[in-house]
Amino acid sequence: MLNNHYYCIIMAGGIGSRFWPISRADQPKQFLDFSIQGRSFLRRTYDRMKNVIPEENIIVVSLERYRDQVRSHLPELPEQNLLLEPYNRNTAPCIAYATYVILQRDPEAITVVTPSDHAIARHEIFNSTLLEALSYAAGSDALITLGVVPTRPDSNFGYIQMAGKPEERRPVKIKTFTEKPDANLARVFIDTGEFLWNSGIFVWRADAIRKEMEKYAPEITNLWVGWRDVLGTGEQQAFVDRIYTDMPRTSIDYAVMEKTDNAWVYPAEFRWADIGNWESLYEYLAYHDADGNALNRTSRRLLKDCSDNIVYSTKEGKLLALRGMEDFIVIDTDDVLMICPRDEQKLKDFLSQLAMPEYEEYR
Repeated sequence: MLNNHYYCIIMAGGIGSRFWPISRADQPKQFLDFSIQGRSFLRRTYDRMKNVIPEENIIVVSLERYRDQVRSHLPELPEQNLLLEPYNRNTAPCIAYATYVILQRDPEAITVVTPSDHAIARHEIFNSTLLEALSYAAGSDALITLGVVPTRPDSNFGYIQMAGKPEERRPVKIKTFTEKPDANLARVFIDTGEFLWNSGIFVWRADAIRKEMEKYAPEITNLWVGWRDVLGTGEQQAFVDRIYTDMPRTSIDYAVMEKTDNAWVYPAEFRWADIGNWESLYEYLAYHDADGNALNRTSRRLLKDCSDNIVYSTKEGKLLALRGMEDFIVIDTDDVLMICPRDEQKLKDFLSQLAMPEYEEYR
């Protein structure tokens, strides 16, 4: 029997621009399927959470422009559980919105907050870890982040430093946050044994995060004055649209977690990856050949003298023929062919050119 006071907030409003040209403004990453499962990131996140959280308590927060896509991927989601932001303002405003809605329904709620676009394996460990964290949070004011025990130095992830030695089935006080260190620093972090990967998955009592947000992020919470009178009524969307014109853009880590004295991390050993860009997708793609090329199964390919490339096509049956390429990203869609070195900074600089007016139709 699932606990009726357990709630989940799935954040599904991101654009996913680092996955261009597969991810576009009208079809962002959370609605894509990079696996062979036939389920989008959003669909798999919802299915994963309903093993721990009652389905009627799963809230999805997305953008108004993605309403129809969310409904298409999650047709069973109750209308009142789809919260729509007019603009993307990062995770702190998103969490504030969903938290006030949940508190309106259940003042005793204990909440899981999760991105919609992560890859997670070893689900039994994930479920047990989440239930243990929920149980701990129910009896404390702790703001808990799930910290994944790292398996390698990886500069694509954020890191959390523990303030002490982890104890079984108990969170540890957080000492520091570090956002995506370089490869050398990530190696130092791993060698110390004090650091965990920052999963971006949070567990806390709804009233506890409300209290800390009102203390450390009043620029957000002050906009919600009068929320009890409008949430759950026909005036809700108009109220949200109005206050979001003044809503700051900030993450929950920056707004609260790096400032509060109640930040804790729960060490977890499920398999996890934040599939945030093409580089992080490399290990996740369905097929790797003997030369280290990561490929999707839907495309045919002829590779000669090629190694360590990411080769992806949206067109089933199209032959991709490459020769003499090493450490490149080759992405083929209906209207774009992208070929770029597998270098995060070069790719970032390259994709920044999409802001030019002449490329608007491809964004």
